[in-house]
Amino acid sequence: MLSKQPDSAAITVSQLNRRAKALLEQGIARLWVEGEISNLSRPGSGHIYLSLKDDSAQVSAAWFRQRQRGPAVGFKNGDRVLAYGRVSIYEARGNYQLIIEQMEAAGEGVLKRRFDALKNKLAAEGLFDEDRKRPLPALPGRIGVITSPTGAAIRDILSVLSRRFPAVPVIIYPAAVQGDSAPGELSEALARAIERAECDVLILSRGGGSLEDLWAFNDEQLARAISACPLPVISAVGHEVDFTIADFVADLRAPTPSGAAEIVVPDQRDWLHRLSGVTVRIARVGQRALEDRAQQLDWLARRLAASSPAATLQRQHVALREQSGRLSAAIRQHLMEQNAHLQVMTARLIQRSPALSVQRSISQLTALRQRMAASARSTIAAAEHRVALLGRTLHSVSPLATLDRGYAIVKNEATGQILTDAGSVKPGDDIRARLSSGEFLATVKDAPNDD
Repeated sequence: MLSKQPDSAAITVSQLNRRAKALLEQGIARLWVEGEISNLSRPGSGHIYLSLKDDSAQVSAAWFRQRQRGPAVGFKNGDRVLAYGRVSIYEARGNYQLIIEQMEAAGEGVLKRRFDALKNKLAAEGLFDEDRKRPLPALPGRIGVITSPTGAAIRDILSVLSRRFPAVPVIIYPAAVQGDSAPGELSEALARAIERAECDVLILSRGGGSLEDLWAFNDEQLARAISACPLPVISAVGHEVDFTIADFVADLRAPTPSGAAEIVVPDQRDWLHRLSGVTVRIARVGQRALEDRAQQLDWLARRLAASSPAATLQRQHVALREQSGRLSAAIRQHLMEQNAHLQVMTARLIQRSPALSVQRSISQLTALRQRMAASARSTIAAAEHRVALLGRTLHSVSPLATLDRGYAIVKNEATGQILTDAGSVKPGDDIRARLSSGEFLATVKDAPNDD
């Protein structure tokens, strides 16, 4: 039998509940509790009362109005939630309960915290820095797509690429994009694309979904593989409002898979328009170059005509006529001078009447006439000799002299081209031959081959 304790040793129920409350609040720190909502009540005071349960237990909870943040009205019975708060006892009834300070959906709440933690960690390491982002090629020679080969994302990408620039080939590196094996398969597909080195840019993609559906793209190993990839990587995961760790570490984030296809290649219509403009500019440059060459050829043709043998002969003939004229003038001038001198002497002779003087004068006159005649003949002979020499020189360089020696000038009757090589004609060609006297037309019966 237990002995009865004195009245002074007993405590009241209120004291018991107060001590229990103090022990619970001091002994158990604030914590997160996961469970399913049941017995949800929303009285007019604005407070929310509910129970959190799992398969084998439940606990009462209160979420006071002043602590409610966010979409508190959206919770309902059956929702699985994460509740953050402190353990306490409602003294009036002695009920053990959880005083909620914050509550959120269970699945996304845990994943969201893991997402934020990894994001902060990688950001601190510099994996998201803009200065390490690689630029995309203006026109990739080949595009690699890492995604599920049966998903909607690859269909959207291929559809847009075929519309914008169908000439660029696409290589698909298949990988699961959802589930426990997805992060490893995505990393392996990325490593395979890097090892094969057959693409200029990679697109990492999948369609939209919940945070759990997209969780494979929040894997730390995959994020580090993307950061170390030597190829530019475009992340196109989910819809425009969805963000993953892959989006932050990739070189470029596209809002959707279709958006990635829009970004990675230019519109071929723009390229064709620019190509047309370049073609026009090239044609103009070519036309100007042809006109410049035509002018140059005209100038060279004029120079060639000026230095041809016929032009040279013409110039020499003119020079010869000028020299002949100067020579004749010199002779006439000399004769006139001699005649004038003779007249002077004759006048002196007439003035000197003695016969001896006359005879001497006659003798001197005769000698002078002989000298004059000899000088004239010598001068004329030298001039004639020089003229003959110039004539022979001129005749020696004349093409007509070559024809006089038995040669002929042969032309192709069809083209007018002078023939210097027997290999430039073939049997049946008409040729025209010019001789020293006259010309004739002939037909080639036999011609040598190239050898």
